[in-house]
Amino acid sequence: MIERRQTTRRRVIYGGVVGYNRRRTTVECVIRDFSDTGAHVEFSDPAVLPDIVDLLVAKKNRAFTARVAWRQSNRAGLAFRAIDNEAPMPLDWVRRLRAARSDDRKLMSRLSALNGP
Repeated sequence: MIERRQTTRRRVIYGGVVGYNRRRTTVECVIRDFSDTGAHVEFSDPAVLPDIVDLLVAKKNRAFTARVAWRQSNRAGLAFRAIDNEAPMPLDWVRRLRAARSDDRKLMSRLSALNGP
């Protein structure tokens, strides 16, 4: 297979949020690999994405505007546009991400209780 990426991506498992429609629509994702120029994201269900999206990477505390380079049912490859290293993460995204993490912890706790010791 011919590698077309400009930089090597590192395999990671980061939580993320993809936003579009002026960030009115958001979809949680798992970032499977990441570099300074792009990322491979995976969704729990098939996602229909427009050509341009925003990607929030919680672990990096950064947001990127990206072009969808490829799509497969519940996965997509994103190529970052101009990167602004100083751009802060949007506050509404931080709140949504924290709420989602809190919900995840509650669900994991309930699952543990249901499964027993």
